This record gives sequence, structure tokens and C-alpha cells, in this order.
Amino acid sequence: MAAKRSRLSRSSDFQRIYRQGNSTASRFLVLYWFKRPAEPGDEGPRLGLSVSKKLGGAVVRNRIKRLLREAFQANAGQLAEEYDLVVIARLQLIELVTREGDGEKGLVAGAVQELLDRSGLLAAGRA
Repeated sequence: MAAKRSRLSRSSDFQRIYRQGNSTASRFLVLYWFKRPAEPGDEGPRLGLSVSKKLGGAVVRNRIKRLLREAFQANAGQLAEEYDLVVIARLQLIELVTREGDGEKGLVAGAVQELLDRSGLLAAGRA
């Protein structure tokens, strides 16, 4: 599980990323990213999640957030430490979450991987 320091929670952080950052989207997710100035004590990229009530009740939204955090944690070693990322879940993501609940594995992680590849944030040489 990601440490609390590696999460974005303040509205001002989200607004800064939306206004000043770059974005890319897929059918399932939207990714915004912003390269912040390096500070001593940075522990890696910070992640903020936005999951609308349109996707379901609290149980469904928390499951989506958990799956997204796990997928980003798996890719954290390939991301530069100075990035702030915001992921917005689209309604079509429910399809992948439902299929994962039925036993298929890695669908949400695959959607995240595709989005990071599209954004150019993944560095093959990092580990």
C-alpha cells in the first residue's frame, strides 16, 4: 500500500495539476501529470485518484481506488520521483472491475500500463 505522503489529497494540488499539467486519456482512465520541483525527502511520485459516484457506491469506488493504487505501485519503480499524477476513472472502467471480480486478473493494471505508456512517463531503464 502506498504511504500517505505519496498520495495527493488537497484540492489545491489537484487544481495545480489540472491547470499546469499535461494529460492523456484512454477509454477507461484519464491521466494528468505535472513535474514538480525536486525537494529533499521526496519518496517517489505522488498519486491522486478521482472516482465519481456515477461509478457506484462506496464499496465499488473503494475497490476501484485500491486496484488503481496497486497498479501504480507496480509501476512506481519506472516513474520519475518528481511527478504528481492524477487519475480520473471513467464509467467504462466498471466493465474491467467487474471482469476482475469474476476471476480475470490484471485488466485494470493493463489499462494503467497502457495509459502510462501513452503518456511517455515510463522509463524502461529505471528499476
